[in-house]
Amino acid sequence: MPDSLSQSLAPHLAFLRRYARALTGGQRSGDAYVRACLQAIVNEPGVIDRTVHPKVALYALFHRIWSGTQVGGIDMVDDLTRQETTTQQRLSTMTPESRQALLLTTMEGFSDSDTALVMGTDEMAIRALVADALTEIDRQTRTRILIIEDEPMISMDLSGIVQELGHEVAGIARTRDEAVAAAAAEQPGLVLADIQLADGSSGIDAVKDILAGFSVPVIFITAFPQRLLTGERPEPTFLLTKPFDPRTVKAAISQALFFNSTASMAA
Repeated sequence: MPDSLSQSLAPHLAFLRRYARALTGGQRSGDAYVRACLQAIVNEPGVIDRTVHPKVALYALFHRIWSGTQVGGIDMVDDLTRQETTTQQRLSTMTPESRQALLLTTMEGFSDSDTALVMGTDEMAIRALVADALTEIDRQTRTRILIIEDEPMISMDLSGIVQELGHEVAGIARTRDEAVAAAAAEQPGLVLADIQLADGSSGIDAVKDILAGFSVPVIFITAFPQRLLTGERPEPTFLLTKPFDPRTVKAAISQALFFNSTASMAA
């Protein structure tokens, strides 16, 4: 890969990995698709469209691979576990294009026009796909959600979003100990967790303690996502950036509930 191309794509790789993980439901499968994308570029640098923004071009290539286009003869099947293959099959029956459009416009912050370029369609189609995804969110199974957040205004915002979606707030915890106790008492169906908590404790440690007791999907929230997307250790499947867009939170909740047991901290 030419140095100039590598330099233009490098700032976007951590976010592509986050997107891939949210789309596929796991670290292993998401990273497998990203590796395939990078290998395609190494094999044929011209596969990247140099006439558009590098992030748009990178995600457009990823979309072609995800959609089943064989770039450079890459076969993804052997890289997926049985559980991840099942997740792929579930996605294929539940309009994955709508999920892609929603994630691209919310989690990744693409405009409708750039999302259309990524997905190889037009803006009208993107708006229709997003509308379908939002309708699907409303049909998601209702659950009780534990919020681990030490800033009152943010916890209030998250509570409002949770309730708008028709879910119930199982509790709000400000520290690791409060979070573990609340989870044990309430058995929530989903956890929204900040990384840095009031007493200096870690939301990551709180979630590890919770997951040691029972399986629950988790969405992490942080102002510094790059710190968790290093590729050097197990990473969260769902990771939101502060300050967050309410639509992003809604999309992540929908995805996490869809994947359910595969949506917690990747193993």
